[in-house]
Amino acid sequence: MTPNVAAAKEALSHLDIETSDTAIRAGSRDFFWYSPVLKDRLDHVTADFVIRPRNEAEVIEILRTCYTHDCPVTTRGAGTGNYGQAMPLAGGCVMHLRHMDKVKEIHPGRVITEPGVLLKDLDAATREHSAQELRMFSSTWATATIGGFIAGGSGGVGSCTWGSLRDLGNIIRLRVVTMEEEPRILEFRGEELARVSHAYGTNGIITEIEMPLAPAYDWVEMFVAFEEFTPAMEFAEDLANQDGILMKLGTVFEAPIAHDYFQRVKPHVEPGTHMVGLMIAPQSMDGFLTFLGRRPEASLIYRSDDNDWAKGPGPVFEYGWNHTTLRALKVDPSITYLQVRYGYPQHRDLIAKMREAFSPEVLQHLEVLRESGKVMFAGLSLVKFTTEERLDEIIRIHEEAGAMIFNPHRYTLEEGGRQTVDDRQLNFKQEADPKGLLNPGKMIAWDDPNWGYDRMYAYPKLQAAE
Repeated sequence: MTPNVAAAKEALSHLDIETSDTAIRAGSRDFFWYSPVLKDRLDHVTADFVIRPRNEAEVIEILRTCYTHDCPVTTRGAGTGNYGQAMPLAGGCVMHLRHMDKVKEIHPGRVITEPGVLLKDLDAATREHSAQELRMFSSTWATATIGGFIAGGSGGVGSCTWGSLRDLGNIIRLRVVTMEEEPRILEFRGEELARVSHAYGTNGIITEIEMPLAPAYDWVEMFVAFEEFTPAMEFAEDLANQDGILMKLGTVFEAPIAHDYFQRVKPHVEPGTHMVGLMIAPQSMDGFLTFLGRRPEASLIYRSDDNDWAKGPGPVFEYGWNHTTLRALKVDPSITYLQVRYGYPQHRDLIAKMREAFSPEVLQHLEVLRESGKVMFAGLSLVKFTTEERLDEIIRIHEEAGAMIFNPHRYTLEEGGRQTVDDRQLNFKQEADPKGLLNPGKMIAWDDPNWGYDRMYAYPKLQAAE
């Protein structure tokens, strides 16, 4: 531990600070290991200390103290992110917001909450109070925090109806603390939200969140089986375009994903079964069953409100989004994944091209997504990893075909996004974090404004492996 970091730790020792080496290592890690590329580069990274503020005043004290001592600060929620968002690349302090878990206010259509609330607990509070729920959530609903979802996520269960977090109206307000000699408290709405949402905590610490809510339902969760992939994909898209059917999830799994990687589903499918996972509101079930009846190629094999399986599968949403990758990894550790944007109106053709080029090395896992009112697909493709060079080649071929890759094998904002500088986030970092101490190494534009994106960025101050 460098003298300046030790001094910061000592100055904060009266707060809830972690002293166990094992706990510090655990608090320094997220789900970066989904990527063999990131695992190779980040597995050794560990904070010097972990601290858990109980309120906004303690957040301010931590930031002020660490600013004085030039100590890096990386903020985390539950650490369920996959891009290394919460990995403290330069060591220093990890600020864990687990204690800031108060649901402050619930109103018709909106909730005000602290960032450390688990998504499942937030949903439970709004359901109990007024039969409302979050519009969208990550598949790690049971373990992820709302602050981590805002700072590191982009969408999830519900995006088939409500779009992505970045879409207007999906975040109402964020309260943010800066890291300056005297930290400031700022509140962002509208255009200003883009400064700090999905910014990995590189330019401010979110201490309060106001989110929109929707009516809560006892969603009917289902699996629908198909003998061919294309009808499964078309079924999911066409269902999402039914204006009168309320839907929260539409997930498409290319064979043999369901058979090989979903252990509780395996007895009910064949290796060649392609499958769609769904969440449909109960009042829409008559409409859904009518729609299903028009598709003789579709076979309903499971529904949560009429379960005849000896061992139920559990929540269907925990098979979708990046839980698909997690389930595959448990069976085959060589599996990794890509995140792909199959944009409207080329989405079906692009998916067909990628299947022809790569299946079964790359298996299609699609999530129905709404963007600017159009139904399209996000791909969280399962990749049989062989070498880093082959993975880069697969990414290049996707991009050359017109399928945008949000690269989960990179730890920076730009490389994990659109490979361009977000000037709104960079400009706010220059204002709110003048020493560059917040989550260092995650924003290339701060460290190297002329970076060309011709190779993987390597943060020059990355903590050295012992």
